[in-house]
Amino acid sequence: MKSLMSITVILALLGSSSALAANLNIPMSFEYLAIDGKKVESSLFNHKADLELSPGTHKIAIRYHDMVEDDFSDSESFIKSSPFIVTLAVDGDYEYTLKPADGDIVKQPKSFAESPQVVITRTDKGTVDYKVLQTDFTEDSFITSLFGGGNKPDIAAITTAATGGAVIASSAGSTPTAPVTANEADKGQHAQQMLQYWWLHADNKTRKEFMAWAIQQL
Repeated sequence: MKSLMSITVILALLGSSSALAANLNIPMSFEYLAIDGKKVESSLFNHKADLELSPGTHKIAIRYHDMVEDDFSDSESFIKSSPFIVTLAVDGDYEYTLKPADGDIVKQPKSFAESPQVVITRTDKGTVDYKVLQTDFTEDSFITSLFGGGNKPDIAAITTAATGGAVIASSAGSTPTAPVTANEADKGQHAQQMLQYWWLHADNKTRKEFMAWAIQQL
């Protein structure tokens, strides 16, 4: 009887450990936009600080936003950065924290918003496998106008496409996978997301060449 109980306890512990997930925490001045092709719901009145992460490699779109003092008056203005894409490899039940690279508090909000530099650490002081990719996406960006026409998709839609694709298993390589839409039959939407994805990963020279070619097609 004791042997049977021991086996039951061990199986229960194994089952509970496999269900555990990692967690990524961000400060109030940052917001989640999308993860692995899915929009993250949050707002100014309902800030989402923690994001649960299963084992594997995740692509997470994050944006810096904050209230700053106006240079010409005593009032405050709202400042937002372009989204940046964090590619984070999760291989255990760890607590991750994202912070500004120069400390816990952003010292120069306006310059920081131009190109947010962040670091990700673990509470157990272990090594974190991650990459940060800056973008120039805005609600009125060229890429939005080009693909959206009269109906411009918002930042959440663009970053959802940019982070699209299935979660990469822990044992997989780091080669990025192209995003996959929920409706594979909609080839037009899939092509749009593919173009957005490759634009995000292209260098400035390639982007300029593509823009020149695309304008000729309009």
